[in-house]
Amino acid sequence: MRLRLLSLCVAAILSIPTGCAPSAPPQKPVIRVAVIGGMVMTGMWQELARQFETNTGYRVRLVAAGPKPMLVEAFHKGGADLLTMHSSDESTDLVADGYAVNMRPWARNELVIVGPPDDPAHVKGMTDGAAALRRIAEAHAAYVDFHDPGSRQVAAKLWHKVGFEPQGDWVLKDESKIRQEVVTFAEKHHAYVIVGRIPVLKGKIESGSMQILVEGDPEMRRPFVVMVASAKRFPGANVAGAQILADYLTSEKGQQFLKDFAAKQPDGVPLFYPIGGE
Repeated sequence: MRLRLLSLCVAAILSIPTGCAPSAPPQKPVIRVAVIGGMVMTGMWQELARQFETNTGYRVRLVAAGPKPMLVEAFHKGGADLLTMHSSDESTDLVADGYAVNMRPWARNELVIVGPPDDPAHVKGMTDGAAALRRIAEAHAAYVDFHDPGSRQVAAKLWHKVGFEPQGDWVLKDESKIRQEVVTFAEKHHAYVIVGRIPVLKGKIESGSMQILVEGDPEMRRPFVVMVASAKRFPGANVAGAQILADYLTSEKGQQFLKDFAAKQPDGVPLFYPIGGE
């Protein structure tokens, strides 16, 4: 009987609330990110960040979004833990100069050939950029040599594939004051030009009556890279969190997200492509 009473007393004591709730797990530090403007303009980055937060419990804060110079400046100042932008000399220099580490490709976007609606070289509907440039050259149709590094990189690859050096009075020097005016400049000269598909679709580049005539060529895609702040250069950076996010972007989940996002586009044409194939 005494043992039974003792057991009941112990059980009652254990059941008395103490007023002390279990301690919450420590909150994971925020990951500060600098992201190229096109990813934010399309809503892709916001959706991807939400998925990452749900899957990992980390929080992602967008601290810079826009063109490369803005992102590089933010990274130089230690304002971001992770950076993603186009592969370029600027991105490579960030690693070479010790600001960033572990640079890897993780996505691609597409450049297209835009031209006048009457299409004097008859390239509309083509999906081979090099063949389209050959047709433009053979027709001596006006062509603008856009001074944007990305466009020139893609154009140089296509012209090399054609085996042709663009020269003559049909090749126009880009005299637009800012990059966003290049299609307007081409329109005034009834010319073709190679530009990014996203800024044309989203109105970042004014297109007037000009149309996207050539698209869908894998040779006209440019890679985006992701990199993490160097712990040696920036001891206070959330390098561990940034590395987890970078790994997520290059993982099967991150790559599948790009495919799923592509399937949502109303015209059926992806804005972003995963690496390693379609």
